[in-house]
Amino acid sequence: MQLNNKMRTPKENYLGIAKGIIPDYVPHYTMGMPLRVHPERTPTNSAGPTQLMFGANRPGLGAPATEVSEYTNIWGVPYVTTESTGFAGLPKPDTFIVDDIYNWEKIVKKPDIDTNVDWEAMANEAMANINRETTAVTSGFSCGTFTTLIGLMGFTEGLCALLEEPEKVIELLNFITDYYEPIAVKTLEYFKPDIVSIGDDTASKYAPFFSPEVYRQVFKPQYNRVLRYAKERDIPVQFHNCGKCEQFVDDMVDLGVRFWDPAQTENDLVGIMEKYNGTLAVCGGFDYVPDVNGATEEAVRAYIRETLDKYAPGGGYAFTGGYVGTSESPEFTTQVNTWIADEVYNYGSEFYK
Repeated sequence: MQLNNKMRTPKENYLGIAKGIIPDYVPHYTMGMPLRVHPERTPTNSAGPTQLMFGANRPGLGAPATEVSEYTNIWGVPYVTTESTGFAGLPKPDTFIVDDIYNWEKIVKKPDIDTNVDWEAMANEAMANINRETTAVTSGFSCGTFTTLIGLMGFTEGLCALLEEPEKVIELLNFITDYYEPIAVKTLEYFKPDIVSIGDDTASKYAPFFSPEVYRQVFKPQYNRVLRYAKERDIPVQFHNCGKCEQFVDDMVDLGVRFWDPAQTENDLVGIMEKYNGTLAVCGGFDYVPDVNGATEEAVRAYIRETLDKYAPGGGYAFTGGYVGTSESPEFTTQVNTWIADEVYNYGSEFYK
């Protein structure tokens, strides 16, 4: 119940959906980035030790990448951006640097990054333009351990190593987490985030890449090493995990995850929301691809209303999603995403009234 009918801030509106509180309106979550349409409704903004997590040469950290480029991540993995990925970086094909899990110690080295930084100055600069009264600060703790393994070895060798030599994989992942864990501690101390975020894409559209047993044996302990500090402080965790990963939701909640994005529709989102009402907020439910004839404004807005009608009743939901489009039609992509955001605002504003 609200006092004096005062509208909650976007921060309060968003944080409440993981606690069973019915929001004033449907929150619109955009992966911790400011909303481009109706920015006053931005629920969270990302701020963290970006350079220590990704290095300084990854494109798109300050602004979206707009051209094909190559770079190397902090673990020595060569990446390439392409038009087909919207200039998002993916490991460069056929150039994986670890060909045998038994050789990882000869190849994978601690990132050559100066971690002796002025944390207070870094935090102040990163959060200088964030109003913490109205917007929740989200700080990322680490890059995904599974995606790091696949980046180093490729899917074929990486999954074979998981099956045949899980102990060696755990050795490698422990080495990687040894780098991230002290950064997590410092991040909590200096950024004092409202939400801690972590991401690891552990599933395809149709199934997870490995069993729940492997998840618990190999990956969950790594997540726990960095997330336990947030859990001890009762700071909610936002987990980015694409694909059909619903088999891992129980373990995610156990780790302290209270927000899950992008929560794609191949999962039983309604069932998950019913099971975890008041504990886990689902941020997603929108996988939009226009038909071959393109998209009309009427169709896009109708699909938004259909999505909110399906997932938003009862709370525990934030809209997350958009239209990726192609580099050949940036104006059309922008237009579709404007319709999407505007309809989430208009229809979502009245939804709980």
